[in-house]
Amino acid sequence: MTEKIILAGFGGQGMMLLGKLLAQAAMADGKYVTYFPSYGTEVRGGTAVYYLIISNEEIFSPLIEEADTLIVMNQPSYQKYKDMLKPDGLLVLNSSMIKLNNLSDVKTYQVPATEIASKLGNVLVSNIVMLGAYLAIKKLFSASLILDQLQAMLKGKKGNLLTINKQALDSGMQVIKTIS
Repeated sequence: MTEKIILAGFGGQGMMLLGKLLAQAAMADGKYVTYFPSYGTEVRGGTAVYYLIISNEEIFSPLIEEADTLIVMNQPSYQKYKDMLKPDGLLVLNSSMIKLNNLSDVKTYQVPATEIASKLGNVLVSNIVMLGAYLAIKKLFSASLILDQLQAMLKGKKGNLLTINKQALDSGMQVIKTIS
């Protein structure tokens, strides 16, 4: 199994955290991982993209020419990276910020992540809603493995964010059950 993932959004939408969570969960699960985070110099508001490869075998290059999965948070990111998704790939998009019809050659899941996160009380957890949706679709890891990684990251002053992140992860997983 090799999964090539591109995570893209505006700086500040949590793509770096989302990629780091997936990478650390994969390593904790004994998988090989390469990742390449990239973001504009302006960071907040600029494009942030995270290239991630997870595999059961050694990975010889962190470059992704054709992604198995594209997770996008906004329209500009979708426009910029849509052509890197392989024809039978998986597209998980934040339908709160991206409007399009389903594409016939890819499996598309439209997740209203920003709307769900807003209802939970913090729009900043929309990335974790998307993570929950991705986990429910691909089933690469258990939610508990992701929660372990989240707990390790959210220590000290950020410890109070664990509860809402758990809710966001669960909400993302649940929304897939309703749209599938």
